[in-house]
Amino acid sequence: MAGAYSNDLRERAVVAVAEGESCRTVAKLYWISPSTVVKWSQRYRQTGSAAAKPMGGVRRAVLADHRGWLLERIKQKPDLTLQAIRSELAERGVSVSLWAVWKFYASEKITFKKKPAAG
Repeated sequence: MAGAYSNDLRERAVVAVAEGESCRTVAKLYWISPSTVVKWSQRYRQTGSAAAKPMGGVRRAVLADHRGWLLERIKQKPDLTLQAIRSELAERGVSVSLWAVWKFYASEKITFKKKPAAG
């Protein structure tokens, strides 16, 4: 993903628009799109700053609040599939993807290996 434009460029563009230049003229001057200049100007009028919004960050684990139940459930029945656990979570009112369930158990160092059929 590309980074944000510099605050210096943003400020120069916003000042030019505030001084009466059109957004299209400013866009051509600084080699950016007119819609970008419009958005920066709108943000400046609303917040007083044309600075970029924060990007990235760390997302909180979706299933962190259900850790105890998930660990206890896999102890009770270790042959459950990820899909079955996901279905049980849905019954409890927790809607998550299969990836989220897998990621939770992987972070707890619990793996789901294929096992030979019982004879």
